[in-house]
Amino acid sequence: MLKYIFFMVCLIPLGFMKKMWWVVQNSLFLICLFMIMNNCVGLTPWNLSYYFWFDVLSYSLVLLSVWIIILMIMASESILDTYFYSGGFILLVLLLLLLLCLSFMSSNLFMFYLFFEASLIPTLFLILGWGYQPERVQAGIYLLFYTLFASLPLLVGIFFLEITKGGLMLWNMYMDFNMGDMFINYLWYFSMVIAFLVKMPMFLVHLWLPKAHVEAPVSGSMILAGVLLKLGGYGLLRVYNYLELVAIKLNLLWFGVSIIGIWAVSLVCLRQVDVKSLIAYSSVAHMGLVLMGIMTMGVWGFSGALTLMIAHGLCSSGLFCLANMSYERLGSRSLLINKGMLSFIPSLTLWWFLLSIANMAAPPTLNLLGEIGLLNSVIGWSSMSMLGVGLLSFFSAGYTLYLYSYTQHGKYYSGMYSCWGGNIREYYLLFLHWFPLNLLILFAAPTMLWF
Repeated sequence: MLKYIFFMVCLIPLGFMKKMWWVVQNSLFLICLFMIMNNCVGLTPWNLSYYFWFDVLSYSLVLLSVWIIILMIMASESILDTYFYSGGFILLVLLLLLLLCLSFMSSNLFMFYLFFEASLIPTLFLILGWGYQPERVQAGIYLLFYTLFASLPLLVGIFFLEITKGGLMLWNMYMDFNMGDMFINYLWYFSMVIAFLVKMPMFLVHLWLPKAHVEAPVSGSMILAGVLLKLGGYGLLRVYNYLELVAIKLNLLWFGVSIIGIWAVSLVCLRQVDVKSLIAYSSVAHMGLVLMGIMTMGVWGFSGALTLMIAHGLCSSGLFCLANMSYERLGSRSLLINKGMLSFIPSLTLWWFLLSIANMAAPPTLNLLGEIGLLNSVIGWSSMSMLGVGLLSFFSAGYTLYLYSYTQHGKYYSGMYSCWGGNIREYYLLFLHWFPLNLLILFAAPTMLWF
């Protein structure tokens, strides 16, 4: 795996040369192909070095990161056409990819924290440098301060763990770790968990996400929805071995907040008039379900959380691409203006339909398998949650149909009646979101059993 990291580093100078933009993208396709062909990840993790390792969880999210970065470059052709700091854009994108891969491969908890926080910097510059509106500065400040304030207790908790336990290696964790004093146990638990809850994000600490999505360029929205939200779930899956004894007593709190938050966010989705804001709030709802699955602390919950994280990364990224395509043609993200697209761009309506049904977890998409695993674990953990998760599925279908019907049906008011089908690059981009989403369900069931 380290050879791919060095290859990515060597691609950075090519981004500053004209006519080398697509060389970088095709090289990343080659890396992705080699990673798929050389996949021999099983039950036993690989020790790449003293601070890096590789297992099923790392492999899945590293491959997702590389794939989303490739699609980011493909979706950002307007930056290449205008030559608006295209070299700097490639530099930030590849730097972000390196930091994400190193985060997912870190076997030391402090190294993971270091790369986890460093991935915030390229994302912030993507929003500030290539955002559409002047409000992007405020969105960047929200993103920065929400993450930094929540991450400082995590750093203190890691140092405390180093002092009391004498090591931070993820393969050297004890399931019965307990400091004795219950107050210190709870304090340490909150310090280790709150940063990941903000990053997911959990309801009540989610306000930075819609602002960042609305003001970010299409590449920023894709990487936020596709990979950066998964850092929180990945961190929880890694550190929960430390926290098992305290988590058993406190998981009901996060469980209740998540299920009430999913209802509230789903109702907020039905009141949105901004397409990107609606898709961003739907991400909060889906990641709330992932959090509920992790809090059950069972095999079905963990494996279903991983499956839904990968499925949501592909599905939500594709929806943001579609929202950007409508924005480029109409100059607005408002649902009051984005009407009648069925008669204006009928060829894109099929892709809206395919990605919308994936967002509501219809078969045969990977979202269905992830939600089945999560609903199984949640109802098995507490039968009282059956009504809650039933309403969750209903609301998910409700706001997705609201998004699809408002954008595709209705009277088109802009005075333009010519139909335009787009270009091949856009259809290729949407196909590369949708095809893995339906293909991976054939391979995800064995992976859930391995996990």
